[in-house]
Amino acid sequence: MSLDEILVRADRSGLTEQCHTAAVAVVDRHGDLVARFGDVQRQFFIRSSAKPFQAQAALEAGLELPLVHLAVACSSHSGDPVHVALVEDILQSHGLTEDDLQCPPARPFLSADRRLAASGDVAPARRYHNCSGKHAALLAACVVAGYDTSTYLSADHPLQKRIATLMEEVTGDEVGPPGVDGCGLPVWRVTAASLARAYARLGNDDRFGRVREAMSRYPMLVSGEGRSDGLIGRWTGAVAKAGAVGCMGVAHAGYGIGAKAWTGSGEVAAMGAALALDWLGVITGAMAAGLEEVISPRVLGGGEEVGRFRTVAVLESQ
Repeated sequence: MSLDEILVRADRSGLTEQCHTAAVAVVDRHGDLVARFGDVQRQFFIRSSAKPFQAQAALEAGLELPLVHLAVACSSHSGDPVHVALVEDILQSHGLTEDDLQCPPARPFLSADRRLAASGDVAPARRYHNCSGKHAALLAACVVAGYDTSTYLSADHPLQKRIATLMEEVTGDEVGPPGVDGCGLPVWRVTAASLARAYARLGNDDRFGRVREAMSRYPMLVSGEGRSDGLIGRWTGAVAKAGAVGCMGVAHAGYGIGAKAWTGSGEVAAMGAALALDWLGVITGAMAAGLEEVISPRVLGGGEEVGRFRTVAVLESQ
């Protein structure tokens, strides 16, 4: 572990228990790097931070969705009733059913799952998977465009080729060869710098206007209550999307932010994004209070606070 790449330390009962390395990049509306921390050119998979661009490719294939449905198409949702209802509506309105989804069966996030389990609903289902909104939208786009719906997971599928081309356009880099995401779809290679460029495009280019509007208007449909990207969207007005294994993209005020925790911590990626927003002068005192659990998450012992995650680095201006 390189000491100069440690972004976050976590203390428990007065002892440093965790050190997290990370990379954070901030670019301007032209895609030029204006601030950085760590190795912003090291590759990783974009994971669910790609969802705004996957949704855009679906729109460009001819799909039309109301904003609330589009927000869920961009989501890694918690499986709350509203999320599931919108997924089902996308499917039904395009002649599809849950059986057409090829994401793995799953359970909702804990708060929603408790309510379902209490009612006797305990079986995993594809509609509950946090990526089911994306899958539903891609399937709907296949129906509209006349593409095969049974092979939409394949990197050779025409809709996936559209997505790959769009990812290269917005990042300005080669994004292949693809991997396989947790939900089964192709997933693309980025760096913190190229992720930031992609989100600068998302925030500035009129091409992405509807996706941007859906995400900024309905951050809790894109995420879920108490989750970091939804909280960043709610408190700052930014467009934010987390991805698995500790990555996050943010668009705000013409800037793009890319954050990646090399330890795979989603909390640390969100802290990196918050650090960048603070560097940009976005986070006021009131916002900081609302974002406390994002900026400096608590460490619990016996249900009580016994320490904090704390950012221990600063961004370097370019």
